Amino acid sequence: MIRPAESLLKYDNAVLVTRSTEKKSVKARSLKVSPQPPPITSPVPPPPKPKCLEADANKQQMEEILNVILPPREWMEGSQMWVQKVSSTPSTRMDVVHLQEQLDLKLQQRQARETGICPIRRELYSQCFDELIRQVTINCAERGLLLLRVRDEILMTIAAYQTLYESSVAFGMRKALLSEQGKFEIEKKKVKLFHVTYQLKL
Repeated sequence: MIRPAESLLKYDNAVLVTRSTEKKSVKARSLKVSPQPPPITSPVPPPPKPKCLEADANKQQMEEILNVILPPREWMEGSQMWVQKVSSTPSTRMDVVHLQEQLDLKLQQRQARETGICPIRRELYSQCFDELIRQVTINCAERGLLLLRVRDEILMTIAAYQTLYESSVAFGMRKALLSEQGKFEIEKKKVKLFHVTYQLKL
């Protein structure tokens, strides 16, 4: 698999995935077991969770949501497998301005058409929309999931229009072939009638 091309969607650094083939030794160290204290019968409230643990849990949950919305990309280089997840770093106003500049630059570099159907322009705008979804999801997961629904609906609509366009082109081609065939049949009848009238005149 080829390394994926550069994207407007912001990714973290690629990570090399390795499989550990080391076998654990059969012998295990003996552990000393200390006697346990007697259980406390009076109810004890659980200790409050530290704020850092709550922040880590929220960050992990947000990263899981990001990985569901925008799956990590994987590729092989030789016998090594690389994985690259989307970035979970919050974006600033300057990041958005930079994203707009990068979009305009890539549209110009790849010579995307300004009007009409253009797969290059569609690809770049799709990457830009994914990056906006990433930025919104980091601040509010619910907004990100709603934008994901909007994106999927847009893709479904575009796919429906593409299917309709392809079927209409195929229908037009069939009609053109039928008309050509009908024209050929009319030409044959015309030649036949010409011969008949010529023989009648004789």
